[in-house]
Amino acid sequence: MKYSIDKKEQYVIFTPQEEKLDSLLAPVLKSELLTIHAEGFENLVLDMSEVKYVDSSGLSALLVGDREFSKNGGVFIISGVQDHVMKLLKISMLDKKLNLVSSLEEASEAIFMHAIESGEEEEEEEES
Repeated sequence: MKYSIDKKEQYVIFTPQEEKLDSLLAPVLKSELLTIHAEGFENLVLDMSEVKYVDSSGLSALLVGDREFSKNGGVFIISGVQDHVMKLLKISMLDKKLNLVSSLEEASEAIFMHAIESGEEEEEEEES
C-alpha cells in the first residue's frame, strides 16, 4: 500500500495513495493506524481524497481507526471522502458514526475544537 504520513504537533495526517481500499489493502491500513496510535499520537486525520472505492473490509479498517483513536479521548477524522465512498458510508449509516469533514482545513479546526472541549471537561472534573 502506498501512503504518506504527515506528523503535525497535535495530529497525524495519513493519506492512502491508492484508488481502492479493499480486502487486500484494508489489513495494511489497520496495521498502520494501530502503529501510529501505539507511537503515542492521539489524533489522526485520514485523508481519503485519492480513494475512489471502499469495500466492507475497508469500512472495517475505518471503524478500527475510529475505535482506537477515540478510546483514550483522541479523535479520528476522515477527510476528503469521494462521492462513491460517501454513498457507501451513508447506506451503511457510518456517516452518523464516523467524524467526516470535507477538507484538511476542516479537520484541523475539528481537532483544535476537540482539544479545547477536552480541556474544558478536564477543568470541570478538577473543580468538582
